[in-house]
Amino acid sequence: MRVYSTLQRTLVELPPPPAPVGIYVCGPTVYQRIHVGNARPYVVFIWLARWLRLRGYEVTFVSNITDVNDKIYDAAPGHSAELAEQATRWYIEDTDSLGLGRPDAEPKATETMGEIIAMTRELVESGHAYEAQGDVYFRVGHYGDYGQLSRQKPDQMEEQEPNPLKEDPRDFALWKATKEGEDTSWESPWGKGRPGWHIECSAMAAKLLGPSFEIHGGGLDLVFPHHENELAQSRAAGQEFAHIWMHNGLLRLTGEKMSKSLGNIQTLEQVLDEWGRETLLLFFMTAHWRSPIDFSPETMEAAREQAWTFRNAFLHPPEAQEARGWDALEAVLDDDFSTTEALALMHEWRAAGQLELLRRGLGVFGLETLAEAEQAPPELDELARRRQAARSTGDFDEADRLRDEITTVGWEVRDTSAEPGYQLVRKE
Repeated sequence: MRVYSTLQRTLVELPPPPAPVGIYVCGPTVYQRIHVGNARPYVVFIWLARWLRLRGYEVTFVSNITDVNDKIYDAAPGHSAELAEQATRWYIEDTDSLGLGRPDAEPKATETMGEIIAMTRELVESGHAYEAQGDVYFRVGHYGDYGQLSRQKPDQMEEQEPNPLKEDPRDFALWKATKEGEDTSWESPWGKGRPGWHIECSAMAAKLLGPSFEIHGGGLDLVFPHHENELAQSRAAGQEFAHIWMHNGLLRLTGEKMSKSLGNIQTLEQVLDEWGRETLLLFFMTAHWRSPIDFSPETMEAAREQAWTFRNAFLHPPEAQEARGWDALEAVLDDDFSTTEALALMHEWRAAGQLELLRRGLGVFGLETLAEAEQAPPELDELARRRQAARSTGDFDEADRLRDEITTVGWEVRDTSAEPGYQLVRKE
């Protein structure tokens, strides 16, 4: 099994199974409902963990929850703790709806404060960090390999957190003194305060996976400064930290990345309500995990069409023909986890009537429900056929009436490009 690592800029081999594989993935900062782009790393790395387990690895998958952060304080002055608790519940609820299970551990920054303070103290004592009126900063200039992950040159780096007390504009905060309006704080050797963002993840990863583990994951937008800073402070503290750094491509809406700051988000909750989990998971499969993926009604409709074709294969099995076997799926997923090639292979199995292979393949990605499609009663199929005929003659009022009649008994009729031109499915 090999995957591309941002750090080495090449494909890196994992040790052979049953080697232990620790995976740490940066989860959300909880101050509102997550958008559908935030779901991509959750899905990609749960899929990866599932596949590694199937291949015989002993996997520990950790994805944190950032519940102490500037964004939370800004979103709810004086009530940050309450907002973080509520938004954490939203996050768990929405990601549960994906039907993929949960990570093995989901640590919170608020539950890791002792380890965060201890690591910060260690960096101060070793000279890699310094205190400045209650704040503590990492000395970027003392870490010679700074920039190795992002390939940023030191003289081109923008100041991350402006403060005239810093020794070097590139230095970043490990600990922040409590400011006016911040309603949560912790005692520390430098006074009351709370941690910076980057040290939280270093401490949580080390606590649950140890000082050395295989894979650190997250979105491409986290390479700098977040992951660069994690790597620097952890290695300055004497930890090998992650060997492989995997960064998934971003989800784009009309060519721009989807983000809260740009205001062009669709929440995961909204997308699941409109399209359903199976369509969304198939949509994520249509691009390689390292590539950007374009979210639009058209791309989602195309993914829904694919879901229909898989369902139809089980409802109306085609005659069995020869096709590539399970080893073909192993080959494409073991080579940088290519879900696009896996999806193409599963369509090959569908067309060839290799339904047991297809069922197994869909199960890797949490899509086994597509193999459990329920056959609609004959009377509903007759209504759908009459609706199709009404549409073809332009009698759209009658077509809408028949559609509503089908909907009232808990089914949906969906138009498809494949024969007979429609599909009946249970409402989700």
